[in-house]
Parts: sequence; structure tokens; C-alpha cells
Amino acid sequence: MSAGGAFGGNRGVRPVPPEKGVFPLDHLHECDLEKKDYLACLKSTGFQSEKCRQFSKKYLECRMERNLMAKQDMSELGFRNVDELDTAPDKNGKLESPPDEPKEKK
Repeated sequence: MSAGGAFGGNRGVRPVPPEKGVFPLDHLHECDLEKKDYLACLKSTGFQSEKCRQFSKKYLECRMERNLMAKQDMSELGFRNVDELDTAPDKNGKLESPPDEPKEKK
């Protein structure tokens, strides 16, 4: 038998709760459209989540509006006012660099 117990768990170690706590699942599928948009974006961008931030923001806002998670300021969840600029494509279809990074010289 291993030191971790029959099922690989640590005996005698207290479990640590999640940082944000537990929130209800979306059993009524109230935010399915937002979730599907986000997952489609991830798939189309090769799972580069930074390119899909606007969709993840909409999904979190939907969950907060329907009391599926605690209401928080979006800046506490990693969103800033300039995030829309970070993910907006420029005229050439390329993503703009964040405002605090210098742009490449040509």
C-alpha cells in the first residue's frame, strides 16, 4: 500500500478550499451562448486564451448577472479598461500590442 492511502489521497492533510469559494453550476444553461462563443474562439485561435478575453469577460459578466458567482469588479478578475484595445485587431488583422509595450520599429 502506498503512503497516500488506497486512492492516492494524502492522509492527515487538511484539504484547502478554492480561493474564490464554491459557486453554483449553470444547471439552467443561462450562460450557454457566452460559453459557446468563448469555446469557439479558443478553438479558432489554437487555444490562445489572450485572444478571447472579450468572450471570457462576457461569460463572467453573465454568471454575475444571474447570481451564478459572486459579483466582483472585473479588474479583480484580471480585466482592465484597456483590455478591449489589447485584443482588437488593427487594420492589417494583427493584434495591437498592449499600451505599456513598445511597438516594433520598421
